[in-house]
Parts: sequence; structure tokens; C-alpha cells
Amino acid sequence: MSTPALDGRAGDPGRTVRVVIVDDHAIFRSGLKADLDPRIEVVGEAGTVEQAIEVIGRTRPEVVLLDVHLPGGLGGGGREVIAGSAALRGTTKFLALSVSDAAEDVVAVIRAGARGYVTKTISGAEITDAVYRVAGGDAVFSPRLAGFVLDAFGTAPADIADELDKLSARELEVMRLIARGYSYKEVAKELFISIKTVETHVSAVLRKLQLSSRHELTKWAAERRLL
Repeated sequence: MSTPALDGRAGDPGRTVRVVIVDDHAIFRSGLKADLDPRIEVVGEAGTVEQAIEVIGRTRPEVVLLDVHLPGGLGGGGREVIAGSAALRGTTKFLALSVSDAAEDVVAVIRAGARGYVTKTISGAEITDAVYRVAGGDAVFSPRLAGFVLDAFGTAPADIADELDKLSARELEVMRLIARGYSYKEVAKELFISIKTVETHVSAVLRKLQLSSRHELTKWAAERRLL
């Protein structure tokens, strides 16, 4: 399975995005800066909870690349950084970038307010794309990690349930996998159906939910806490 689902972009990939990198390993921060596209402007770095809150408050970046486990503070790591930056919640978005792929880490940081979670195995091009998508309001997850979030937030309010009731059982299965970031080929393999059948189901889902693309479907699912 591919790393994160980055086959659609949100925002304007031609503009500069201001980013802060938060990680307690200086060598990783340096390597990440070197791998990012030149359009990504790193305006600050931090290695502890306290440093991160100070730097984020001072530089007001669009996106924070945030490690989950950090020294300092009260032991809350990335969650504590997000909580300490609550005043900027409307303008600064957080993308967790960690070696951990544990369900409890993923769910905890998303509950705290992060817009996505990817592992450190992704390439510079993929993290650049993820930064643009998060800056544009999208949610970005490695496919398996997105499954943890869907499971954790799987109980939908009544109005969302009404929308989901428009979908057949198979369409709902396809919608969940597409929203998690699976490719058509991966959905077909997971559900033991043909790629053509997947395409048919996706078209039906988009029509019933009055959406025009799989990118809009991902955003729709994210806004309803299904991602």
C-alpha cells in the first residue's frame, strides 16, 4: 500500500507556505528542511514542548510539522503543543509527522486538533504535497493510520447518518476506503471486486452525496469527523 494518499491537492501548490518544524532530533529537522520543496519556507524550529509553543506563537506559521513525542512540558508531547497554541487554531494547522504508527498516538493527536498524521518514511515530495493539502484545509493520513481515525470517530451524528443512509452497504465500504486514501486498485483488492466496479461505486457515491471529486469526498469525510 502506498504511503499517504496524496493523489489530489488542496490549496495552491505554486504559492509559498510558511512552516515550523517541531522535532527533538536536530539532525532530522535539518534533513527534512533539505528534502522539502523550496516553496516551503521553514520559519522556525523547535525541539521541546516549550520551545515549540514559543516559536509557533511568534512566527504564526500556516502549518506545523509536529512530532508526537517531545521532551519538556507536562509530558503531553505534540498534544500539549497543540493545546498551548490554541489561540492560533484558526490560522495554524498541525500535521503530525512521527516514527510511531501506534493507534493510540494517532487518535490522541487527532483528538487534540491535528489535521493529519503521516510517518517519517514518506519522501520529501510527499511531505511537501501533504503540507500544501493541509494548508488548503484537507486532511492527510497514511492509509492504515486513517483507518484508526475512522474507527475512533466512527459514530456519526444523526444528520451525518442520514447522509450515509443514502449509500448502499457496498457503496459505504468503498466510500470509507476512498476517504482513508486507498487507490482504486487498493479498494478493488481489499473488497475482491474489479477496478471498474470500484469506479462505478465511487461515481454513485459522489452523485448521491452531491460531490464532484474524490478530493471533495475526502474533505466531506474530514469535516464530518469520518477522517
